[in-house]
Amino acid sequence: MERTLVILKPDTVQRGLVGEIITRFEKVGLKIVGIKMLSPDKAHYHHHYENISKMASRRGQKALDVTLELMMTGPVIALVLEGIEAVEQVRKMTGATEPKAALPGTIRGDYSHISLNHANAREIGIANIVHASGNLEEANQEVEHWFTPEELFDYETVHDKFTQPR
Repeated sequence: MERTLVILKPDTVQRGLVGEIITRFEKVGLKIVGIKMLSPDKAHYHHHYENISKMASRRGQKALDVTLELMMTGPVIALVLEGIEAVEQVRKMTGATEPKAALPGTIRGDYSHISLNHANAREIGIANIVHASGNLEEANQEVEHWFTPEELFDYETVHDKFTQPR
């Protein structure tokens, strides 16, 4: 089973969409093995977005700066989800990073609308509801960065009955 990190961003918390988003993950059989609400400091976010996912290298320093600023606007909900090919499943469900490009039916396609051009013109971060780990290596590093082993739980769900060998 894979584990992946999901962050429900400040715009999700502030809009009261937390329950709806979590429900979507649970409905497909992903298991929550860790969850918490927190307001990390800038250093925590910098490690997440630059040291792990290399945002400045990929998109430039300005993109990193506005993302850090956006993430500091309120609390977030961090989740560790577990399931078969969980990283790919969550990425498919969240949709394209730019909300305008996200297909209807995806989380970003259904709950966000800002375009990259709009955000860039205003020099603001793109409020796109959720962060999802990009690949398994990144997911493992992010889970370790956001959660201690004691904050992760192992338990059986009804879905486990259909995904585990007998």
